[in-house]
Amino acid sequence: MQRPWLAHYPDGVPHEIGPLPHDTLSELLEAAFRAHAGAAAFRFMGAAMTYAELDRASARFAGYLQSIGLQAGDRVALMMPNVFQYPVALAGILRAGMVVVNTNPLYTPRELAHQLTDSGARAIVILENMAATLEQCRADTPVEHVVVTGVGDMLPGLKGHLVNFVLRHVKKAVPRYSLPGAVRWNTALKRATGFRPAPRGAEDPAVLQYTGGTTGVAKGAVLTNRNIVANVVQSQLWHQPALDAVPENEQSVTVCALPLYHIFGFTVNMMLALHTGGCNILIPNPRDIPALLKELKANRFHLFPAVNTLFGAIARHEGAREVDWSHLRLSVGGGMAVQKATADLWKSVTGCAICEGYGLSETSPVASANPVLSREYSGTIGLPLPSTEIAILDDDGAPVPVGERGEVCIRGPQVMQGYWQRPEETARAFTADGFFRSGDIGVMDDGGWVRIVDRKKDMINVSGFNVYPNEVEDVATRMPGVTEAAAVGVPDETSGEAVKLFVVRGDPGVDEAAVKAWCRENLTGYKRPRDVEFRDELPKTGVGKVLRRALRD
Repeated sequence: MQRPWLAHYPDGVPHEIGPLPHDTLSELLEAAFRAHAGAAAFRFMGAAMTYAELDRASARFAGYLQSIGLQAGDRVALMMPNVFQYPVALAGILRAGMVVVNTNPLYTPRELAHQLTDSGARAIVILENMAATLEQCRADTPVEHVVVTGVGDMLPGLKGHLVNFVLRHVKKAVPRYSLPGAVRWNTALKRATGFRPAPRGAEDPAVLQYTGGTTGVAKGAVLTNRNIVANVVQSQLWHQPALDAVPENEQSVTVCALPLYHIFGFTVNMMLALHTGGCNILIPNPRDIPALLKELKANRFHLFPAVNTLFGAIARHEGAREVDWSHLRLSVGGGMAVQKATADLWKSVTGCAICEGYGLSETSPVASANPVLSREYSGTIGLPLPSTEIAILDDDGAPVPVGERGEVCIRGPQVMQGYWQRPEETARAFTADGFFRSGDIGVMDDGGWVRIVDRKKDMINVSGFNVYPNEVEDVATRMPGVTEAAAVGVPDETSGEAVKLFVVRGDPGVDEAAVKAWCRENLTGYKRPRDVEFRDELPKTGVGKVLRRALRD
């Protein structure tokens, strides 16, 4: 196919990525441990973890997993925010030849049970703050082994004990729970000192990244070692002009406010920084803007990946004017559309333009991006990355003329193997010649620049997280007294979009408060409806399908 975007590639960025430097993520990590042993890999709450310390701790955790009988290919879930334990557990799982199941710490018991059961996870590492959620659903899952950790478990000396004490007893942030047989994190690390390297290949699964389904059921995108290593290399090549602007005597430092369990933070923050010898400043709660700004004031940093809502929340806060932004070389926007007002405000505060990119869980995630040295907001998702093709296709899979709308379809080494144990959905997700159907509607101009204009699917994007209406509707219609429900996205100044639920009730006693309380029990926060509107009936097609577009309009 023609690739007009190549004519607009920045100087020095190759058209193809060439042979990959590593077959597996485990090899990538071990090469980083050797090359950067004395450098800081992560900073968290004023403490630093070096590459050598990450090497030793992850080797012990890999040994622990093997000591309890887990085998190469077994799935291990990680359910925690950005704390030191996440990269240690992640590296340990991969070095033991196992598969990471990234799990949102905000999941309800229903959502957690589905993911653990669907993935067949035999073990889970969970922050104690969320352990009560696991307690409520563990019996319905295949999980055999539980490792529980506290926020401060890997912080040095008294600081770790103090952090855990405050969270447990002062802030009351750890609900009571009972998980018989669970092992504490530090105990697990002490139980094994080494591991047996597990042979894995480039095409073996490394991560199951769960994403909502059009059927309302979350499904795991199978990301192989090759998928993620390729996307790390693609991102490195694309980011290189900005990385070259970091002084030679300085380690590149990235603000890691994106959750590492989200594929954007996983690849663009963690794996890319480890591959290039950089350091991530871990932000456990990006919604706490004052605490985030306190970290920024205490550190020199060069790269800042984030979603539109976070850029906006920071730039609007008066404390942002007290941060030294002079070393910032690259602000990467993804996960959701970057709004022009946010981009303009961010640049006025920081002096650094937002470089918007585009991707999905199924593409590891980055598929396209604007040139990193761009000084202005473009309103596009940029150009396909090296070794990546984007085609704009009609419903029959044929290319549309330049400038016309069609589905954005992607082909490249970062595109997933398929959906975990869902061959029919995998087949529907790809064209005959191997393009992944994104479900987004876009336009490509004659220079290869792509703009997203709509969504083929009815997904709602809340602060970079996909909310699938069918899941919200399924939960709502299980509520006694609710006959029908339809969920749509509505504009929201803070989150980009919010969920609005239209309800037809069979019981006049059902009110907005009751519906919201029901959803609060069964849905993660970002999936819950902001607004509930009652209707006598919902608009439908001749065959009875609810017309969500009519409700949005």
